[in-house]
Amino acid sequence: MQFEVWAPQAGRVTLRCDGVTYAMERDPERVGWWRGEAEARDGSRYGFALDDGPVLPDPRSRRQPDGPDGLSAVVDHGRYAWRTEWAGRPLPGAVLYELHVGTYTREGTLDAAAERLDHLVGLGVTHVELMPLCPFPGRHGWGYEGVSLWAVHEPYGGPEALKRFVDRAHELGLGVVLDVVHNHLGPSGNYLPQFGPYFTETHHTPWGAAVNLDAPGSDEVRAYFVGSALAWLRDYRLDGLRLDAVHALADTRACHFLEELSAAVDALAAEVGRPLFLIAESDLNDPRVVTPREAGGLGVHAQWNDDFHHAVHTTLTGESQGYYADFARAPLAALAKTLTGGYFHDGTYSSFRERHHGRPLDRTRTAAHRLLGYSQTHDQIGNRAQGDRLSALVSPGLLACAATLVLTAPFTPMLFMGEEWAAGTPWQFFTDHTDPELAEAVRHGRRREFAAHGWKEEDVPDPQDPATRDRSCLDWSEPEREPHARVLAWYRRLIALRAEQPDLTDPDLADTKVAYDEEGRWLAFRRGDIRVAVNLGTRPAAIPLGARPARVLAAWEPVEAPGGDGVLRLPGESGVVLLQS
Repeated sequence: MQFEVWAPQAGRVTLRCDGVTYAMERDPERVGWWRGEAEARDGSRYGFALDDGPVLPDPRSRRQPDGPDGLSAVVDHGRYAWRTEWAGRPLPGAVLYELHVGTYTREGTLDAAAERLDHLVGLGVTHVELMPLCPFPGRHGWGYEGVSLWAVHEPYGGPEALKRFVDRAHELGLGVVLDVVHNHLGPSGNYLPQFGPYFTETHHTPWGAAVNLDAPGSDEVRAYFVGSALAWLRDYRLDGLRLDAVHALADTRACHFLEELSAAVDALAAEVGRPLFLIAESDLNDPRVVTPREAGGLGVHAQWNDDFHHAVHTTLTGESQGYYADFARAPLAALAKTLTGGYFHDGTYSSFRERHHGRPLDRTRTAAHRLLGYSQTHDQIGNRAQGDRLSALVSPGLLACAATLVLTAPFTPMLFMGEEWAAGTPWQFFTDHTDPELAEAVRHGRRREFAAHGWKEEDVPDPQDPATRDRSCLDWSEPEREPHARVLAWYRRLIALRAEQPDLTDPDLADTKVAYDEEGRWLAFRRGDIRVAVNLGTRPAAIPLGARPARVLAAWEPVEAPGGDGVLRLPGESGVVLLQS
């Protein structure tokens, strides 16, 4: 079997495979590459030694059976017998569901999560978005400190379990999206710097030296990340990737890394004959991220829209700290602006950043599905001191309003696991670092961060305490009880409406028309013949919808269609969807 590794700074490289040492030789056709032959099979353990140093895992390891610090294992992807023929499922018209494997079930495995996929089919979502799966220290964590970017975390079940999960999802008609992290690697088990210039001091990020996308040696580093992305899509038959924090990808080259990656993914989609897509988490509010390459953009197919989240959150909760401040000044106006323009900060002054931020979207050229809309995500819940969900902050009626806004807005909706039944469990920040010093640093840093915002140390959960993860696991008995069952039924009805009513998946962002009353705490908007209204106040609201006859398609509280005066009388803390004829 042929082995290869990029180690441009090494004077000698040896391969250790199943206890036997093999010399490797320089590849005459590729600068910095080494190659060698060894007897190996699926499951063979191996690693590379540079200049007679310790044996290290393969940077392109497909499996780490003993964790990030152990030897790599050979994976023969051809051994898995796929059961499901899959033509793919595109992003337009999708409803995504963000899922963390380690807390979706108590077992915390891909196989256990696969057994719960019937719930998502009944809910009506189209795609599961898995949080990162790359190996990280210990058993439990969010996954954003992963290393070995071609491998699957072994406690989740490893490569075979991911294939079984994807196979089952596809069998049920669900697409699968994976969250991948290209902007940094975890602080433990990251051996890439010993192999080559994977990082550069030219730029700095919140995690230290930046991934090397534009300094000497960056051609191979870019190829490493592009190759990893394509491997997930090809070898595991995934339908898309979510790209973590692309604003932290420092790249000054004429062809940005995201443009290179999007071109490679589009080429692979043409090769395999099914739709593939990329979704960026971007804090830039830069339309170029989601503008097609042929129109001068970077070609990413969609992005998370935190501005919409912030507008919804401040409207519901009244919170005004940190980045919520600008949205909280006139929350319904902020919400109206995001519903019609996508971004709130589109060149406006951001008090949180203390500068102007963003750029306007061209609403006539940007399809609405290129922005993802949501009221909850792993970040927006887990980065709160106690990981409290929206269900811990507002009433079931306001939760119904949030669902109404997310699932009828112009954007591609995304839910966070458990949101659909107003889960009573928190989702907290938890780690399982095996390095005692790193564990203590994370524990201390978390408490110090929130102490600066007035929290007492004892009120901030210890991320290393196993109970923190256990508290964050979903309680699957809740959907059968009230008020959870009623909230779940509301989500199902709204998602069904998206499938039934073409106006709710219309890509024309410019067609959304909004009216609101800041003092009266109501907002209404039109999408084609669909009328949506939410009353966020406690008192009934009189909302003018126009003279055209309308019928109620869905209502959180009983409500009559507008009479001859065209006024909808909507109970407090309630949402409604109507069809005008």
